[in-house]
Amino acid sequence: MPSKEPKFIFVSGGVISGLGKGISTASLSLLLKSCGYKVAPLKADMYLNLDAGTMNPLEHGEVFVTDDGTETDEDLGHYERFLGQPLLGKVNYLTMGQIYDHVIRKERALGYAGKCVEGHVHVPEEILRRIKALAVENDVIVVEVGGTVGEYQNVLFFEAIRRLMQQSPKNTALVHVVYLPVPKFLGEMKSKPAQASVYELYKLGIQPDFLVCRSEIGIDTKRRKTISFNTGIPEENIISAPDLVSVYRVPLVFKEQKLHEKMQKRLGLRKRKLAFTHWEAFVNKSDKISKNGKSVKIAIAGKYFASGDYVLEDSYVCVVEAVKHACWKLGVNPLIQWFNIEDFEDNNKRKALEATVLSEYQGIIIPQGWGSRGVEGKIRAVEFARKNKIPFLGLCFGMQMAVIEYARNVLGLTKANTLEADPKTPDPVIYIMPDQERYLQEKKYGGTIRLGSWPCVVQKGSLLEQSYTKYSPKDITALTINERHRHRYEVNNAYKKRLTAAGILFSGTSPDGKLAEAVELAKSEHPFFVGTQFHPEYKSSPLKPHPLFCAFIESCVQPLSA
Repeated sequence: MPSKEPKFIFVSGGVISGLGKGISTASLSLLLKSCGYKVAPLKADMYLNLDAGTMNPLEHGEVFVTDDGTETDEDLGHYERFLGQPLLGKVNYLTMGQIYDHVIRKERALGYAGKCVEGHVHVPEEILRRIKALAVENDVIVVEVGGTVGEYQNVLFFEAIRRLMQQSPKNTALVHVVYLPVPKFLGEMKSKPAQASVYELYKLGIQPDFLVCRSEIGIDTKRRKTISFNTGIPEENIISAPDLVSVYRVPLVFKEQKLHEKMQKRLGLRKRKLAFTHWEAFVNKSDKISKNGKSVKIAIAGKYFASGDYVLEDSYVCVVEAVKHACWKLGVNPLIQWFNIEDFEDNNKRKALEATVLSEYQGIIIPQGWGSRGVEGKIRAVEFARKNKIPFLGLCFGMQMAVIEYARNVLGLTKANTLEADPKTPDPVIYIMPDQERYLQEKKYGGTIRLGSWPCVVQKGSLLEQSYTKYSPKDITALTINERHRHRYEVNNAYKKRLTAAGILFSGTSPDGKLAEAVELAKSEHPFFVGTQFHPEYKSSPLKPHPLFCAFIESCVQPLSA
């Protein structure tokens, strides 16, 4: 049962973005859950978007879809993977856009009884209402505040935090994540940026209880004393968080510094013993594999990772983590390489790229995508994987590209395409679902596609069925699985008979048989060629790798063992 006095922990960040507030939130939530408390994480984003669905992955990272169909921030994925439990976007995720929307709708309905509705009064009030709603069924609420302190966009979030800390000081705590740079030209760690970030909180009337210090190396005693002296935060509450090979070790680093015990003391919680052995065993096993295990090289061909001269893995973070989970389960070290799918459209680059993949890589993944850019490159990458019998996994858009490639090169429909990329194609083997057309006509793009968890009927004896039966038998009941979706286009049923006759097996369908959920080729034709309209990566976690990724990695590893 939830405690009579629910506790609230806020996790904020300073100096720079991308420090790891999400990982810190997930790690602290895991530690408290492992102490026996019922914990609910919540991501509070400062954007005016109602959800993350319409944002470019290069702007905001990967969109993570929860079971209830909410398109959320990628940090929800971290929370689920660490906690090993599904969350609901409608309660575990909020944006400033949602807050403003509710306040305005309430005003229009005379919900404020004729009062003058003011941002600094009623917006924080609504933020607190959303946060407190989670306390009904939970002991501890851990709220990650998006952005960095000092930005004007999240001032009202911090005002809400200030009010709650003032109203209930014994039941609230704030963890501030900061960056301590070690400039090469100086050769020492600098703490002034972190101190300045804490001062920004002071200006908002907030005193942090804990400081998580992110840096390339661990914080030394001298800096810890300096920061404590200048900020008023006790030395023992200054937590060192150096760069690590794996984010899954962060909870162990926090545990070593007794953050869970200190937090229980700060919030007046009864000290409980930490039950953490399964997580520790997993981390130690994965570390050992990374150092001494056999490696498998996986190519991910996408288009949302190139940002100038830099590669942003956040655009496909769930795919990357799912590959890692499966590799560690099978005892191999994952080596992941990004390939720009548009390079497959350049004949000169494509030849060199194909030679590299053929000689060095054991598997190819084509992840989700939208629009016409890179379509031809993806189709060529599928063709290369199919003809050279390289294990292939196509996810959502990747599955659709596999169907187009097969229609073109096996059925002979040379102009086959998706209506998303070519509205005038004579052979639309991928078309828009009938119930989706009106949304495009009305320009209602956000939150209208097929989203969330849907059942899928699996064909007996298929590779899909074998994967679930072998690696996660509890997740398949009466040949039915449930997976998460995010798409507006589907395989055109008018072409299913011809595709089936040519060798494609539709191994997964919706219960009414109208929607193709998965396609594959027989093992006699290809060692592993599977595409799914759903997103298996969303449900993979360290302690429970997704069965499809396990089966894919197994097929990649087999040639190495021959």
